[in-house]
Amino acid sequence: MSFKRPEELGISPASFYDTKEAKKYNESSRITHIQEELTNRAIELLAIPIGKAGYILDVGCGSGLSGKALEKAGHYWVGCDISADMLSHAATRIQREAEGGRDAGSGDSDMDSDEDSEGEGEQVAQNYGNAKMGNTAEESEEEDEDSEEENPNKKPRYPALAASQPVLDGGDVVQADMGQGLPYRPGSFDGVISISALQWLCYSNSSEQDPKLRLNRFFSSLYSVLKRDAKAVLQFYPENAEQAVLIAQAASRVGFAGGVLVDYPNSSKAKKYYLCLSFERTYQVPAALGTGQAADNTLAGNINVVSRVADPRNKRHTKHSSKAPKKSAEWIIKKKDRHKRQGKDVKADSKFTGRKRARGF
Repeated sequence: MSFKRPEELGISPASFYDTKEAKKYNESSRITHIQEELTNRAIELLAIPIGKAGYILDVGCGSGLSGKALEKAGHYWVGCDISADMLSHAATRIQREAEGGRDAGSGDSDMDSDEDSEGEGEQVAQNYGNAKMGNTAEESEEEDEDSEEENPNKKPRYPALAASQPVLDGGDVVQADMGQGLPYRPGSFDGVISISALQWLCYSNSSEQDPKLRLNRFFSSLYSVLKRDAKAVLQFYPENAEQAVLIAQAASRVGFAGGVLVDYPNSSKAKKYYLCLSFERTYQVPAALGTGQAADNTLAGNINVVSRVADPRNKRHTKHSSKAPKKSAEWIIKKKDRHKRQGKDVKADSKFTGRKRARGF
């Protein structure tokens, strides 16, 4: 039996994650574990120096599960999400921690662990494990097996994070649509992460939404809010390889360097995509997990290991441009074709198209 992910249902995330669904998501111990693992991997890829408490933006923070992992790693964070119901859970936990109830929040999650696995947890696993996260119980077991293979002595999977000092009262949230741009001042953050949210921008819920425009607005604002020495790591679930390339190209157009890193590329269930972005032209995408070989910095059609995001400025300053001269016949015809695709009224071509007027007497 196949399950559709929420973004494929043709509704907005704000509508999908209503009060009922947000509560299920927030109380699932399985989803809590998955989100923590994905966030820890994203923090590792940010490569923030050990001991430095960074100010991190969490895009699509939801109920704050990834923010909790950021706090454990010793970072302060601010999150944005379009769903008010998801943010209410994050705000409640933040308020509880501010009042000194940090242990109470983690205790509630532990108490619900057994109940989730036997009763409601099975339903949540179907609704979210197969839908939003693209995972199943078999994948969870496979991830555990991968962890045991990498750490036969059961050492911490992320030793740098284990050595970090957790922070208290480290989070804040705001409601915002990432497709409309990030509402923060330029150069505000030491890093940006996003867990399971970026793929929403590839779907339109109305005729007014253009995925390419929304991706451009997001990456343009992301380029602005990051400090010049910072990085962004965005975990996402593309529908196919073409969608992953579309997202990487959108990041490339605004000036980012980096690429798509794919952990466990040979696994149909444990495969995870991370878009790693930096301002450094010489930035090398880290090696992927579960490949058994060094990272391959080539853009493969199916993005097996790592795909490099091309630097758009390499072509911008070349002497010989492939673009047609402005106001030439070829330039005019291409512009008219573009307007036709946009549904605009365009005059028909003729022998006078692009012809220069004769000079006056």
